[in-house]
Amino acid sequence: MTNEETIGKLTAMHFTAMANAFREQLKTPALANLSFEERLGILTDIEWTSRKNHRLKKLIQDAHFDQTQAHIADINYTAKRQLDPALISRLASCSYIEEKHNLIILGATGSGKSYLSCAFGIEACKQFYSVKYVRLPDLLTDLAIA
Repeated sequence: MTNEETIGKLTAMHFTAMANAFREQLKTPALANLSFEERLGILTDIEWTSRKNHRLKKLIQDAHFDQTQAHIADINYTAKRQLDPALISRLASCSYIEEKHNLIILGATGSGKSYLSCAFGIEACKQFYSVKYVRLPDLLTDLAIA
């Protein structure tokens, strides 16, 4: 079987990242010194990582966050906000999900509730939980319609 046939079969089996990596391996003479097992390991890792990244991207997209750039590490802990870094860290671990608890964030308008919600939701997506971001006014409307 030729290299192009192999690439064609990998693509047909939806191993696109592996096919692209194999194509790159063929262009890189330094990789010719690697054993079959080492090259296969590299290709498998690339495909696995690509699939995980695609799944994460899809989870974040399906959650409909309004602030997709929100990140736990970027939370502002000024004294005025009265945020407990230890609590934020514990919540970021998503243990409350495993314990079947909910997370409700309350506060004044403009206090950063939406940002915190998005940051916690994105963190849950990173742990491959399905998330649905809904603001309270929209939730109340949906409940009234239901």
